[in-house]
Amino acid sequence: MADVALGETPPSIPRRNLPSASRSDRRFKWLLVAPAALLILAISIYPLIFSIWVLFVNYDFQIPGHAFVGLKNFEQVVSDPVARYSLLVTVVLTVSNVLIELLLGLAVAMVMARSFRGRGLIISILIVPLFISPVVVGQAWALLLQRPFGPTNYLLGQLLGQEVTIGWLTQFPYNFIALVLADVWQWTPFMFVILLAGLTAIPPHVYEAAELDGVGAWQTFWHITIPYISPMILLAVTFRLLDAIRLFDTIFIMTGGGPGTQTYTASFYLYTIGFAQFHLSRATAGSWIFLILTLLVIIFLVRRLLKPEAN
Repeated sequence: MADVALGETPPSIPRRNLPSASRSDRRFKWLLVAPAALLILAISIYPLIFSIWVLFVNYDFQIPGHAFVGLKNFEQVVSDPVARYSLLVTVVLTVSNVLIELLLGLAVAMVMARSFRGRGLIISILIVPLFISPVVVGQAWALLLQRPFGPTNYLLGQLLGQEVTIGWLTQFPYNFIALVLADVWQWTPFMFVILLAGLTAIPPHVYEAAELDGVGAWQTFWHITIPYISPMILLAVTFRLLDAIRLFDTIFIMTGGGPGTQTYTASFYLYTIGFAQFHLSRATAGSWIFLILTLLVIIFLVRRLLKPEAN
């Protein structure tokens, strides 16, 4: 080979195309992700397929064999008055909880939207219930309301000047009031945090212009505050509603679904049928019915939630 003269640049070596290297990188990335993806698919797809098979057989721990029964499991759930009653209780408790939490959360957010001394500390205290397990919340409220050792009846008696012997966990309608109290205490801060974010995002000059025009406080609230935070209200209601539909923990701890089946929700009914009475086929059929009804609610809420963006 001829020597390169001093001062001359050596001839450039053409860079080799690396399509095979890039393909190897992509394959290596997929190889790293594949175990987690396969695990997620196995955890989600296999139970789903298995549940579809269980729907049409008699899968009962107390009865040997898995005979094909067709749609009998669905018929048993639909014809069960306890199932229909539990669905009604689910709707009543869900609507009551979410509505009260929305109103209280909005009221607290309106107060906390103003700057004052100690505001940060108060907000920190208000959101503490969000970080407590629902089981702990249910146990705490059960201890507060339990008769005769809970302090609630005693304090009410001192306030009213007469003995109070309310069975908060066993007597209708106080058992429902107790469940609503526990749920509202824990989840009102969720509404409050989301609505506070919406209130703080409203431009101050909008309120200043309304004040200059002589608009009253009530009109300002309905025609300025509510329209501005309506997307946040819908977002908070959507998330809270989808969670409240699955109410189970506090009922399990506080009332155990009783007395009798009086405080059965759909989730508690499915738990009782499947894991207490071991009728897994009926519980699976009820779960699919409940899933379809929940999907209808989800589709409606998500469409309403995305409607402002589409416009």
